[in-house]
Amino acid sequence: MITDAAISRMIAAERERFIAANPRSAQLAKEAARHWHRGVPFHWMLDWGTPFPLFVDRAQGSQLWDVDGHRFDDFCLGDTGSMFGHSPAPVAAAIAAQAAQGLAFMLPTQDAEVVGDELAARFGLPFWQVTSSASEANRAVIRWCRGITGRARILVFNGCYHGAVDDAFVDLRDGVPTLRASLVGQVYDVRQHTTVIEFNDLPALEAELAKGDVAAILTEPALTNVGMVLPDPGYLEAMREAATRHGTLLVFDETHTISTGYGGHSMTYGPKPDLFVLGKPVGGGMPCAVFGFTAEVADRMERLRAEGETGHSGIGTTLSANALAMAAMRACLRHVMTPAAYDHMLPLAAHLADILRGVISRNGVDWHVSQIGARGEFICAPTPPRNGTQARAAMHGSLEHALHLFLLNRSVLIAPFHNMTLVCPDTTTRQVDRLANVLDDCLKTLTGRSQ
Repeated sequence: MITDAAISRMIAAERERFIAANPRSAQLAKEAARHWHRGVPFHWMLDWGTPFPLFVDRAQGSQLWDVDGHRFDDFCLGDTGSMFGHSPAPVAAAIAAQAAQGLAFMLPTQDAEVVGDELAARFGLPFWQVTSSASEANRAVIRWCRGITGRARILVFNGCYHGAVDDAFVDLRDGVPTLRASLVGQVYDVRQHTTVIEFNDLPALEAELAKGDVAAILTEPALTNVGMVLPDPGYLEAMREAATRHGTLLVFDETHTISTGYGGHSMTYGPKPDLFVLGKPVGGGMPCAVFGFTAEVADRMERLRAEGETGHSGIGTTLSANALAMAAMRACLRHVMTPAAYDHMLPLAAHLADILRGVISRNGVDWHVSQIGARGEFICAPTPPRNGTQARAAMHGSLEHALHLFLLNRSVLIAPFHNMTLVCPDTTTRQVDRLANVLDDCLKTLTGRSQ
């Protein structure tokens, strides 16, 4: 059993250990606070639970070094932004070459043909557009879906995350649609045009779609930002059929579930969506994203544009599809996100999940491990959640804080928001085994078994 007292003791001890081990990061944090709001260039950098930010010196493959000279086994990988490793050599070379020839023209380069062909072949959708982030891609997709259907509402799932998209910041709390308190400066009620239901609840989905006013379902094939919620067998297929029957467009945001396999979840297991979003990993860590769509959706988009004015659509920016991003995507799609990469990642992630289950069992804690391709999660609850409410109930903020600090102080990084792990093409069996051993030590300390 893990007591609150044991958790508090660990957090206190690990904070002291972090402070003693990272004097250079501490000094940089003090200097950065002069001009950066809250001391960091962006607020996510404070979410690691450390007394001050850990400043990075460099990263390569599956490893990261901080400014105090510590080397980390990195299982966070930029929260999927570097899912295929830090600075893959083909991407780094492509960026360097393009940087010498121009960065942004608001015109296509020769990479456009190659990237388009690669995306269409891999993901089974014929038409594509490029944005600067998955958030921007999701905003664009929502706008297009509303425009071409003439419907106002979108449907999302409790616990979902689709970047900084206002429309998705709605949760269910005790069954009541509730605006997320984290949505800063919100001045209108997005619940007027956003419906939220529980994942894996087919009757609720049918009831909402039957109203005939839902433009799009926006979802990940498996929820990955509220812990991990996997689809029930047949649920996605039923969702696909219901969406088609009710004239609703189905959008899969596969920014995280690209970990599933070479063509993402929809090409590995099905079904295929009407529109598809992929952010972070597609450029090897460069700020870029893509969204693809069927020929039917493309035709409806053209008809909509013909009804309005030409020119600015309110979608995208002048930096969308810039030359540097296109060069990075070409290199990443052709030489990094390969079948061989997945052949390494998937069995290694399965091995990690297996040995974590062993660690959990040996320490007598009632937890479970979920996995979707190269992505895994150990969750502090006995059974896998089926929806966002159950997933939130399984979260234990102070316990996760203690776990993350303990691992970080022993040079193992996992995602700071929950217990997510990723393996990349450079991750080794030694690193996976070491993660399991450090977690074993952590649990022994928390349960008192190390005494």
